[in-house]
Amino acid sequence: MQKYYNFWTYTIPKNWEIAFFTCICAIFFVPLHSILKYTMLTNLIEYDHVTHYYGKRLIYQDLSFSVPRGRILGLLGKNGTGKTTTINILSGFIQPHAGTCRLLGYDTRTMPSKERARIGLLLEGHVQYPFMTIAQIERFYAPFFPKWNKEAYYELMRLLKVKDYQILSQMSNGQRSQVALGLLMAQDPELLILDDFSLGLDPGYRRLFVEYLRDFCKRGEKTVFLTSHIIQDLERLVDDCIIMDYGKILKQCPVSELITPEKTLEDTFIDLTGKY
Repeated sequence: MQKYYNFWTYTIPKNWEIAFFTCICAIFFVPLHSILKYTMLTNLIEYDHVTHYYGKRLIYQDLSFSVPRGRILGLLGKNGTGKTTTINILSGFIQPHAGTCRLLGYDTRTMPSKERARIGLLLEGHVQYPFMTIAQIERFYAPFFPKWNKEAYYELMRLLKVKDYQILSQMSNGQRSQVALGLLMAQDPELLILDDFSLGLDPGYRRLFVEYLRDFCKRGEKTVFLTSHIIQDLERLVDDCIIMDYGKILKQCPVSELITPEKTLEDTFIDLTGKY
């Protein structure tokens, strides 16, 4: 009887404590570990010694940069210098020949799907469903994103004077690009990656949208990596700037260091890269 007593009073409690501790770790520690890992991240984008070729053509070699949390960084370069290639590598659509790309602390080659939902991606061309209306496309996208905020989408549509019943195929390229950006904002992503975000917009709407995007990002403490062919847009929007030439980075610094009373960002860009 004594052995039976000892078994139940000593053996079982020890096993139970181990099982209980294991459950607690599984329920609380793993999510806590993920939270701590994210909050301790300084850079939400890390492009680490990346080399890429198209066939035998070298795009760039040993390219490195990072985007700190809460900053808006713009990538500037001439046509063919690798801006869209960089976006495609960041998004995981193509794999670099060498080097590593990390988003939110994860290698893009092995990043879990649930983590990708924290990233808003806008590709050049703004692929959409042209047969849908403004309201239909919002309802179509909403179930895919747990943090969906349709007010962010409709706020931008109202700002651009776009009606709910308008069909995408009957809208201008500029309007469709802003629909894509509105859908991106409704996802409430922590990190935004935008390729040629102001495509097709006239100067008035570009300025309106740039101001809205900057306010949206700063209000939500978003981190943004973007490209644009309109240097004046970047000058008003970004905190930091990378100027890229064929195969290398010429300059990476706060945009305020590239602008003087005598020189605009465009002037500095031309000085560094040449007119042609």
